[in-house]
Amino acid sequence: MNFFLLPTISLSIILACGEGETTIPDATPTGNATATTPPATPSRPVVDLAICLDTSGSMDGLIDAARRNIWTVVNDLALAEPAPEIRIAFLTFGNDGHDEADGWVKVHSSLTGDLDLISQELFAQVTNGGTELVARVVDRAANALEWSADPDSLKIIIVAGNEAADQDTEISFRDACRRAIAKGIMVNSIYCGAESDAEASAWREVSMLADGSFATIDQDSTMVEIPTPFDDDLMALNGSFNETYLYFGAGGQSRWMRQTVEDENTIRLGAGAAAGRMACKTTSAYGNAEWDLCDAVQEGAVDLEQLDAEELPEEMQDMTTEQRRAYIAGKQAQRDELTEKIQDLTKNREAFIAKEKARLAVDESRSLGTVLRAAIRKQALAKGVVIPAPVAPPVAETPADDAAPKAAEAGS
Repeated sequence: MNFFLLPTISLSIILACGEGETTIPDATPTGNATATTPPATPSRPVVDLAICLDTSGSMDGLIDAARRNIWTVVNDLALAEPAPEIRIAFLTFGNDGHDEADGWVKVHSSLTGDLDLISQELFAQVTNGGTELVARVVDRAANALEWSADPDSLKIIIVAGNEAADQDTEISFRDACRRAIAKGIMVNSIYCGAESDAEASAWREVSMLADGSFATIDQDSTMVEIPTPFDDDLMALNGSFNETYLYFGAGGQSRWMRQTVEDENTIRLGAGAAAGRMACKTTSAYGNAEWDLCDAVQEGAVDLEQLDAEELPEEMQDMTTEQRRAYIAGKQAQRDELTEKIQDLTKNREAFIAKEKARLAVDESRSLGTVLRAAIRKQALAKGVVIPAPVAPPVAETPADDAAPKAAEAGS
């Protein structure tokens, strides 16, 4: 099924990577990155989230689960009022491909609002057997990232893995966690295994020392993918939605192309992940004022008179400033209309799925998405950031032959 109708990109810049990943050349710093989005101003609540994943040889299920659930986690945060500024960092550890001098820890992205960059880095990951030093990745996240200076901001480290948390002979995880919470950074620990495992107790201590939450998950469990009568209509809107983006600036076209590539990467995971990304793109969390003219004009972040013609989409290059304003306003109006349609369809889709999961008695209590959303919601409340539960409307009537689709198994 073709879930997304995507704008055309030259085949010379789309490269197939591995079995299910697409990427494009990009100038964004990766690896042990130091570049970061400047901390947000205190006018909006700030949520800084560092995701630290074990990418040793046995952790393919965890990485896949993170790819699927990053959008639903952000969507939860976007429900908060006032809408927070969300920045995410991504680190991995326990991988022999990383530098031993850094404790086999790598910073793939510093704290950033560029969610497509986070998606790109998640899809670029491959597992490789290594030594999992939990203390080292917690310490690196707490000290190498530029966390918000606002004392009321929500600052969270998520660390997930499946080996003993106390393997580091140079840094104690207890010391690392105490240093993190001293900076106001909570640490949530996720052990990929059974709560009865001997290793689980140290993972629980990681969270207790830094005011976080502890959970165990089955990283290799499958989640139920429930087709809905709304999938085709919802996903068909994506092509039109993407057409409302107007790149500008030296790196704008590359960022615009990456948006489409990350759509393609996500739809390979199934309708659920694709719908989560599509919903996220309609929220304030998915801001692209650095490269998209609609977002930049909305935020007053661009002077249309100062833009060079060659840094604009071809159809805008010969326009006067007033023509540019009118063209952008038309695209924004189109985006607003599509946003309303997508959000309505998303609510109906979620209501349909909730009903089907109840009927099928689906238990997702040990899934990565469930434990992440529960922990973040609880910790946000402690900071005065209230994330209301989404209110789903009654399920719209559907044709009889579509009313009860069969549940299909998908990756975790």
